[in-house]
Amino acid sequence: MNQLHETLASVPRIAAAISNGSMIALIGALVIFVAIVVIFFVFANYFGLWIQSVLTKSNIGFSNLIAMTFRKVNARAIVRSKIMATQAGLDDPELTGGALEAHYLAGGNVQQVIRALIAAKKAKTISLTFREATAIDLAGRDVLESVQTSVYPKVIDCPPRGSVKPSLDAVAKDGIQLKVKARVTVRANLQQLIGGATEETIIARVGEGIVSAIGSADNHKAVLENPDVISKAVLAKKLDSQTAFEIVSIDIADIDVGANIGARLQADQAEADTAVARANAESKRAAAVAEEQEMQAKIEKSRAEVVEAEAAVPRAMAEAFRSGKLMIMDYYRMQNVIADTEMRRSLSGERPESASINAHQ
Repeated sequence: MNQLHETLASVPRIAAAISNGSMIALIGALVIFVAIVVIFFVFANYFGLWIQSVLTKSNIGFSNLIAMTFRKVNARAIVRSKIMATQAGLDDPELTGGALEAHYLAGGNVQQVIRALIAAKKAKTISLTFREATAIDLAGRDVLESVQTSVYPKVIDCPPRGSVKPSLDAVAKDGIQLKVKARVTVRANLQQLIGGATEETIIARVGEGIVSAIGSADNHKAVLENPDVISKAVLAKKLDSQTAFEIVSIDIADIDVGANIGARLQADQAEADTAVARANAESKRAAAVAEEQEMQAKIEKSRAEVVEAEAAVPRAMAEAFRSGKLMIMDYYRMQNVIADTEMRRSLSGERPESASINAHQ
């Protein structure tokens, strides 16, 4: 009986032990199931990329694909770019999966760089390394477009379309204005693409060279007869120095005769000279008028002095009469002399002047 009671008492403990073991086993099975599901999804997500990498010998392992997820790298773009590089035969030692990831993390366009390298390799005339391509891409330039411009030259209008002036205006030595339109054919210079000047600099330099070449010509007819003189003179100046382009050719698309700037300048100069001469003549006339007025003032002053002197004559004569120095007969003889003088002047036609003595009597 005692053994039976002991057996019955141990049954709950055994049941509890069995229950705890089942829970642990259930949890372990659940963990294993979740891990299997996660591994399955990861494997299913990267299996296709891994197979493509293996079949194309791109050397990107499965662990690298998983690590790209934690590094927040687009594994699909990296694998496809590496596959394109491998299939195209790009043998640059710096072109590795890690380098592609680094360029992606730096904000670059990985696939665009690979396409540019493939285009440069197929062209067989362009030397472009992976490091140069990534540098161009990170500098903000479209590396693929640059390679295409290097293969297929680009035509730039000078002056550009939509500019304020439709043509380049220059004046030859004979004073005739010429209106020129040019087309500049350029191709990209990949080695100077970083830090090199852009199209605006090319347009400005070519425009300056054309104006200088026309200004050096003796007459406009020589330029009209041989427009290639302008092109040769401009090309000889190496205008593509320190630019992102290489000038292939400069073609004069249109050239027209404008106004006679020399004659216009001469006419303006003649008008200016005439205005200066008029101003000088007016200044001299004003000086002469002022001098005339000054002389008239002096004449009036002299007349006033004469009148003042004549006014003193009667006083002197009166004083002479009082002092006895002048007699009455002397006075009559003086009056007769004055009358004879006036008569002779009237007979000779000379303008008579009034005797000062009579004027004061």
